[in-house]
Parts: sequence; C-alpha cells; structure tokens
Amino acid sequence: MISYIHGKLAYKLDNSVVIDTGGVGYEIFMPDNAQVFFAREGEDVRVFTVMIVKEGDMSLYGFADRESVRLFRLLISVSGVGAKAAMAILSVLSASEAIKAITFGDATLLTRANGVGKKSAERIILELSDKVGGANGIAPGPTVKGGMADPRAEAIEALLGFGYSRAEAGAAVMGVGEEDLAVEEYVKLALKSMG
Repeated sequence: MISYIHGKLAYKLDNSVVIDTGGVGYEIFMPDNAQVFFAREGEDVRVFTVMIVKEGDMSLYGFADRESVRLFRLLISVSGVGAKAAMAILSVLSASEAIKAITFGDATLLTRANGVGKKSAERIILELSDKVGGANGIAPGPTVKGGMADPRAEAIEALLGFGYSRAEAGAAVMGVGEEDLAVEEYVKLALKSMG
C-alpha cells in the first residue's frame, strides 16, 4: 500500500499530476480543487494516496490530508459509488463540507458533484451518516460555540432519541430557517416539518 508520495511535481494534466520521486513518475488523480494544482513544476510536494486495483487497471488517487483519504475510502464503500463519483464530490466540496452534508442529510449539496444524482446522494447519507460521526475520528460530534453545545446539533441528537435516522433528523433541523433558537424550539419545528 502506498500511503503518500513525496517528490517533485513533474507536470500537471487535466485531472491528475505526475510526481517524480527517485526517478519514477507517479500519475495521481486529484480532486479539481487540490492545492497541488497551484504548485509550480519542480516544487516539492507531498500527496496522501489511495491505490485502487481493478481488472487491468491500477490507479492512484491523491489528497492533501488524511481526513480526505478516510472520507474517500468511506465514499467508495457505498454501493454504486465509485472512485469517479467520490472524486467529483471532493472536487466541489472540502472534506469537512462533505462530512457536514452527510451528517445533516443535505443531499442537494452532494448532488452539486458531477454525476452524483439524488438517489446516490441519499444512499451516501443513509450508509455513511453514522460512520462520519466522532466515533471514527473524522468529524466531531455536536459543535461547541462559546463553551456551549450547538443547539441544532443537540436537536438532532434529541430526534435520534425519538427513533429518526440521522439523515432524517439532520435534514429536518437544518431545514429550520430561524437562527439562535433553543434546542426545544428546533426540535418542535423539525417535528412539525416531518408531519
């Protein structure tokens, strides 16, 4: 397994870069928004990688940080989501934005990625909403503002206690337009919207 490649940026292609390390050039497919695309040829770069081997094909996918690597691995574990769709998501959203979209059930945000339809986005949310939480170290649990837990995050946790899925609870709470409400108000309005 190749965890990362450190070397000189040899040249850039449309959706990949070639990094020269020890006289060998590795082509690595990167998200469109990857910082390495802003590096100059000949500059030292380090890219965290995932190698995917399929029939007759071996490809390297590269990322700026390990959080993006973990998210990419989770995305491609979803039924019907391949490396191309996962790269499309990470090309339009940062890892933290994608994690937030999954956590809060925002399928619309995920469908901004080329080739990711509503059904695929909903499947990603369904299969990953519990996996991108704090348990595996990818995303924190309820966010803290000024020493207090975020009321929206607490409201989502409360709805989970009522038996709703994280995707349903997240979508309902994030759909509440009002700001700075108490946890109980977010819960009440979210329950009302869910009928």
